Amino acid sequence: MLIAAGEAPASGRSSAGSAGSAGGNTGTSGTGAGGTGASPGGEEHSGHGSKRAVVAALSANLGIAVTKFVAFVFTGSASLLAESVHSVADSGDQILLLLGRRRAERAETEQHPFGFGAERYFYAFLVAVVLFVVGGAFSCYEGVERIMHPGRLTSPVVAFAVLGIAIVLESFSLRTAVRESGPSRGDASWRSFIRHAKAPELPAVLLEDVAALSGLLFALVGVTLATITNDDRWDGAGSLAIGVLLGCVAAVLATEMKSLLIGESAAAGVEASVVAAIEAGPDIECVIHLRTLHVGPETLLVAAKIAVRHDESAASVAGGIDAAERRIRAAVPIAKLIFLEPDIYHAARADLTDPAVRAATRVSRAARRRNRPSSAG
Repeated sequence: MLIAAGEAPASGRSSAGSAGSAGGNTGTSGTGAGGTGASPGGEEHSGHGSKRAVVAALSANLGIAVTKFVAFVFTGSASLLAESVHSVADSGDQILLLLGRRRAERAETEQHPFGFGAERYFYAFLVAVVLFVVGGAFSCYEGVERIMHPGRLTSPVVAFAVLGIAIVLESFSLRTAVRESGPSRGDASWRSFIRHAKAPELPAVLLEDVAALSGLLFALVGVTLATITNDDRWDGAGSLAIGVLLGCVAAVLATEMKSLLIGESAAAGVEASVVAAIEAGPDIECVIHLRTLHVGPETLLVAAKIAVRHDESAASVAGGIDAAERRIRAAVPIAKLIFLEPDIYHAARADLTDPAVRAATRVSRAARRRNRPSSAG
């Protein structure tokens, strides 16, 4: 028998959503998100920051692209041409990210009852494809072509000036992305943040900006060596290095977006907060198994089988489930789709090889004992 909390529909947009605050006396609302160093609702609060980072990156890349193209016309540098195409690709990527955010805001329909939040993952995956094809492949082709058929680099002073301006603008864009990532990153390392973040915009902009700055340094080295040695093949080598770099970044981004598209669970700390919130009520014995799924960066689906007492009435069980849902919403605000199934717990039947069972038992027995008396009192 599956019983969802009766006071709110799955979307969590009825009055029961606000009623969750009434159940906030359980003490679970301040629970941290464990290994990520962010709050359980951290993804929800990162939305405006990620948009600012994308807009800043788009503004910087449009200006850089025009400047680089003008410099390429004067110098004929393969590295500058590769960097020009790279900036155009980055600008297109930021437009895709903004488009994905806009389309994800559409209301759910009968055909898409969980909404369109996953569109942000789809458009971020397109970003990886554009970065690889337009940026990486073209830069590699141009680099190999210049190495095989060296030309002559003219007006190197213009190239150095433009590269310097581009480095300043890209540094500004990266600084904005780093600053906006702070609240949702918390104490996690940058590698862990990129690997586990559920909102795709900030990791995408961070990777692009780091690749852009590295690519500018490759271009600067290539132009410098070509000028000193009068050998234009160094310029081609710089373009080739930029292409390889972009290909690697695109592969990393595509891998992360693929994982989100397939469906990722909430972070371990967030799942622990959900379990603690459910078990904080006197009507729930324990969580038998738990499944969570990010259907969007700011929408979490929670499905759990919970143990109730065998002699409880249907009305009492339904009331306990309603209260558990309010506690979950108070502890993890992005949990907007909640389905709780009551059952009778039999320890002998627990399958510890089931990931859903392991997720439910991640909270220690000691923590459960600490939560239960405080909620009962």
